[in-house]
Amino acid sequence: MERLMAKHWHHMPGGEASELLQTNPERGLEEFEAKRRQEHFGPNVITGKGGKGPLMRFLLQLHQPLIYILIAAGAVTAAFREWVDSGVIFGVVLVNASIGFLQESKALAAIAALAQTMVAEVTVLRGGSRRRISSAEVVPGDLILLQSGDKVPADMRLIELKDLQIDESTLTGESVPVKKKRGVLDRDTVLADRRNMVYASTLVTYGQGTGVVVATGNATEVGRISELISAAPELQTPLTKKIAHFSHILLYAILALAAATVLIGVLRGQPALEMFMAAVALAVGAIPEGLPAALSITLAIGVARMARRRAVIRRLPAVETLGSTTVICTDKTGTLTENQMTVQEIFAGDETFEVSGAGYDPSGTVLKQGEPITHGGTPVLFECLRAGLLCNDSILVQKEGRWGVQGDPTEGALIVVAAKVGLSADEEAARLPRLDVIPFESERQYMATLHDAGQAETPIAYVKGAAEIILERCTESLDATGAAQPVDRERVMAEVGRMASNGLRVLAFAKKDISPESAPFDHEDVAGGLRFLGLQGMIDPPRAEAIEAVKACHTAGIRIKMITGDHAITASAIAEKIGLIDAGDSAPAGKAAITGKTLAKMPDAELIEAAEETPVFARVDPEQKLSLVEALQARGHIVAMTGDGVNDAPALKRANIGIAMGITGTEVAKEAADMILTDDNFATIEAAVEEGRGVFDNLTKFIVWTLPTNLGEGLVILLAIFAGATLPILPVQILWINMVTAVLLGLTLAFEPKEPGIMLRPPRDPKTPILTRYLLWRIILVGGMLTAAGFGLFEWELHRGASEAQARTVAVNVFVVAEIFYLLNCRSLTKSMFQLGLFSNPWLFVGVSLMVLLQLLYTYLPAMNWMFHGAPIPLDAWGYILATGLAVYLVIGFEKWVRQRTSGGGKEQAVGKAP
Repeated sequence: MERLMAKHWHHMPGGEASELLQTNPERGLEEFEAKRRQEHFGPNVITGKGGKGPLMRFLLQLHQPLIYILIAAGAVTAAFREWVDSGVIFGVVLVNASIGFLQESKALAAIAALAQTMVAEVTVLRGGSRRRISSAEVVPGDLILLQSGDKVPADMRLIELKDLQIDESTLTGESVPVKKKRGVLDRDTVLADRRNMVYASTLVTYGQGTGVVVATGNATEVGRISELISAAPELQTPLTKKIAHFSHILLYAILALAAATVLIGVLRGQPALEMFMAAVALAVGAIPEGLPAALSITLAIGVARMARRRAVIRRLPAVETLGSTTVICTDKTGTLTENQMTVQEIFAGDETFEVSGAGYDPSGTVLKQGEPITHGGTPVLFECLRAGLLCNDSILVQKEGRWGVQGDPTEGALIVVAAKVGLSADEEAARLPRLDVIPFESERQYMATLHDAGQAETPIAYVKGAAEIILERCTESLDATGAAQPVDRERVMAEVGRMASNGLRVLAFAKKDISPESAPFDHEDVAGGLRFLGLQGMIDPPRAEAIEAVKACHTAGIRIKMITGDHAITASAIAEKIGLIDAGDSAPAGKAAITGKTLAKMPDAELIEAAEETPVFARVDPEQKLSLVEALQARGHIVAMTGDGVNDAPALKRANIGIAMGITGTEVAKEAADMILTDDNFATIEAAVEEGRGVFDNLTKFIVWTLPTNLGEGLVILLAIFAGATLPILPVQILWINMVTAVLLGLTLAFEPKEPGIMLRPPRDPKTPILTRYLLWRIILVGGMLTAAGFGLFEWELHRGASEAQARTVAVNVFVVAEIFYLLNCRSLTKSMFQLGLFSNPWLFVGVSLMVLLQLLYTYLPAMNWMFHGAPIPLDAWGYILATGLAVYLVIGFEKWVRQRTSGGGKEQAVGKAP
């Protein structure tokens, strides 16, 4: 059969769609035909590609250049029957791989979550009979009957409908339910505006409808999103890219030096076996074995800190990525806004009123010129609010401390604003019980209800709907006192235009006395003679904390882009309120926004430029969200993408860091994201960025602390080879230094508090290397001091008559003690530890104490002497060792002091730039 997904179903009549699908619009498919189609198209579920198994994920932990060198070193030592050395080397490899495997986040489950969104029962018409079947059994051509509360099982072209409204927010980002209609639409109508279509995974909030299935499973719109998620590559973070680049450089340098070591030694007549062991020692010394474990554990500590600030990290590298983020692409609905329609302005009796409060919480007031209104002074206002309360089919509810609405969000907003002036839905319904109703129909654009006003009064009809529809039926209006006057249509429409330009959705309200003899209540009763009551303008308002968060992000040099499926005018209005665009940029409203239709016509170069310069993108589809993220990445940006809907999932996965909403977010969005906000608060992102920057600072401190040791160890070996001297330290001793100090000393840097002013910096330039010229100089300086001290004291001890085992123990302790003193300098790369607060990181002193105790055991415990080829040393040797450590501390402290006093040195490093 032909591929049905390619058809523009919204651009053809419903009858033609049924004919093309070979479906009887009266009887549906016959059972035999339905089974045949299921065999052809398969079940109506989303399928995806499987992930890597546990064994493969573990083996991939070994797929690192430096690990290859360690494995080779372990193999060489084993070949020479150095079983203890070989065992220690392979033990280090196993520990590193195990830590990486355990810390790696679970494989993406986004496809499984997408499939779950489609599991439901549906009513289908087959062979002229209604049946309830699993949504997995639906096939193209099936006639599906929808009613309020149903989940749409597949993409469908609507044939019949009655007041059908669909919540498409998870697919399109539309903040209110979409009113569906019949008819043919233009071929280039975007997804969010296809009112004659319904799509899989959306929800029926009101009314009824019948549609013919045009796509199932992976062929649906949500299935296409599944394919986009599957196709999105796993991105490396800035840090992992830099570590990989650094590892390759180090790999080539180590191999070259090891080969040179063997060659020079053999040419000088030294034994080949001894030279091979020297090359192994050089390789082991130059590799920062503790770096992979420290990287994972430091990131894990960052995860715990962020969790306390309501940001749950699903993938460890995302912690560091946050600190480098340059652009945040955010959805509007539920992310920057409350996702709760709220009346903000009322026009009644030629007066304008403001409404305080946001969302469905009825706390708040109606204000006139800043003063709360009173019941007796504004009768027309109360009558306008009463009309919205009674001409209403929704209910305001409170569950687990949260207010919500059962029914249409727009009607919920009308209930809430009435409650703010003391009008109770139950009391008003009891006083004016409903007699009849004319339901809302998209073709007529209004709803009317008839109410019993008591024996002494005639029944009252309240009407609400589109302003132009209501106004043309009105002959008079009420003034501020409630007296009748001629309706001023131009004034009212001017108010409608003003509210709409501010992004408000505007509804008009009217009333009419209906003769008791007029029965039944129908459209003719409200066709004219209405009395205009007023307008209510509502919007899904921005979160108050989001406004502050956006301001803080701008201060931190992070740009914000709103990417939404909502209308351009609404998006621009929200963007102006939260500070994304200036008031002048949005006049006329929407000018600052680019729509999806415009984006679709842009060539790649123009799209990249638009992504860079434009703050708001409206009416965009999932592919375009993905394209905008990729366009920003093409400019070198580190992009964070926030979202909560199915439509956000591909962009969440493609972004450098995807951020999903924990409360309102779909499971699809959560599984595709790297981070989940447990409070759905955009402000939490700012807190997470702050934590991310702190984590990156601490990782940099660890690298700057650990590399001088590796440099010093490597240079000591080289110096011994070139001098024809005995090796001052052996491979197994180097592994002891590197692994134990990394755990007990280096990891204490992960607990360093964030330095002051961390959010006043611009984002770290992604092109800036981890090691700037300043930090390289620091590493070379300390590494040179360690080389001189380690080799010098080793030779000094031999000259004093010590054994090789004792001299090597002194050399090992030189490295360890110097690392302890240097650790105190690395608490900040620019400030002294006294400026930070001597005891602001108590874990550092715990680690130093444990390291000292362990090093004493290493030096004097016989079992440790046997395992690591050492021997006890005399007490006076400790004096030289401690003097070396103190010298390192004083030299680096003086160097930092000099840089602080010179122009810009410390400041430039503080923001991560090379001087």
